[in-house]
Amino acid sequence: MPSLIDIRRRIKSVKNTQQITKAMKMVAAARLRKAQDRVLNARPYARLFGEMLASVSAAAGASEEAAANPLFAVRDEKKVQLVLLTADRGFAGGFNTNLIKAAQAFLNERPGQVQTELYGKKGRDYFRRRHIEVSGELTGVSENPTWDIAHELGQALIQRYTAGEVDAVYLIFNEFKSVLSQQVILQKLLPIAVIPTGDSAPPPARDYIYEQPPADLLNVLLPRSVEIQVHQAFLESAAAEHAARMTAMDAATSNASEVIEKLTLYMNRVRQASITKEIIEVVSGAAALE
Repeated sequence: MPSLIDIRRRIKSVKNTQQITKAMKMVAAARLRKAQDRVLNARPYARLFGEMLASVSAAAGASEEAAANPLFAVRDEKKVQLVLLTADRGFAGGFNTNLIKAAQAFLNERPGQVQTELYGKKGRDYFRRRHIEVSGELTGVSENPTWDIAHELGQALIQRYTAGEVDAVYLIFNEFKSVLSQQVILQKLLPIAVIPTGDSAPPPARDYIYEQPPADLLNVLLPRSVEIQVHQAFLESAAAEHAARMTAMDAATSNASEVIEKLTLYMNRVRQASITKEIIEVVSGAAALE
């Protein structure tokens, strides 16, 4: 049976841990508010840009020049580019584990065909020991991504695809659903879905008037579409990370309270048993003297 001193030390240790997890929860909650505002503000822009791109694509559907755009080219997926967005830190529940499992399953389905771009320390550290082909890595941007990072990555992916280095580009990230829910998304960035032609073209959501030929507009809008999707994925991942960390630290704080309560109850029982034993010894000694 542990002594009272050992139990008190353990209770103190758990209380110190509880203070840390509570502080981490508060920090994550403060960062989540900012990240959540960014992702919610970016979603309407991405949606409207997609609608505009669909309208331009429908208008340019009959153009051979538009159909010949290299970002529409569909090839056999002999060499695939995978971009994995993980966190730089842990203490976020299953946030990183679910992403890594999805990436590992993707690699297992295409053995020897995938080169991976790793963003975040957790994904980098995991796959560094697995001897996979890594085309690039970057850390320190998961919690506060910028447009410059998304722009640079988007341009690099477009360059590799148009140069024929890869036949398809996929992106794995966590989408922010709510504070308690994140969903792993496997998104295909390139090639972009083939533009509709002829009678299959859907009616445009808005009636745009184009000063330039739609095919020329596509040459500008398609690369920007890839960059916007990458940037949106970074924002979704950042918000999901802060939400997962806040939820995990809240659960850890609650578990610490339960452990402290149980240890305190156990300590009281041990102390009461010690007192009862001393009383019995005193009474037995007094009875023996009589």
